[in-house]
Amino acid sequence: MAFTERSARARAAILAAAARRFADDGYESTTVRAIAADAGVDPSMVIRYFTSKADLFYAVAAAELPPLDMPANSADFAATYARTFVDVWEDGGHALANLFRAAPTHADAAHRLQQILDRQLMPFFRESFPDRPDIDQQAALVLSQTIGVIYCRYLLKMEPLASMSRDTLEQAISGVIRHHLGEA
Repeated sequence: MAFTERSARARAAILAAAARRFADDGYESTTVRAIAADAGVDPSMVIRYFTSKADLFYAVAAAELPPLDMPANSADFAATYARTFVDVWEDGGHALANLFRAAPTHADAAHRLQQILDRQLMPFFRESFPDRPDIDQQAALVLSQTIGVIYCRYLLKMEPLASMSRDTLEQAISGVIRHHLGEA
């Protein structure tokens, strides 16, 4: 669908309003009407541009995915990965947090999250370690560690992890990553 400047502004306003609503109220409690009111548009415009609340939710998550800003084959992959991961989440989180919140109770969100991990992270691990036949399993273990940190530190704010210093967190994560990659 081609967008005029006016419709592009409305679409951007809907995305911004939806990101705030999903972050503040969660997926279940967020309504299309509330998003439309926040964006200053009629609810029918939300459906016109995004088809459904679920599709809007995924558009918000996809729109704010941070790029994996680290070189493949870095000298200390574990430390670079840990620093990049912590940088992304310490900078206030992004709409992907909404997808992580919804994934345990919504099969569609879990499937979408798996797609993102498969499409964006797994190829990065494969490129970084092209000679390892078991890199998919090792990468899955690395992801289990970092996803655990996402839930415990950034979403649930569990102590003492939530107040742990950034440096301590990065060191702990990189140590576990080295272990999972067989480099400890």
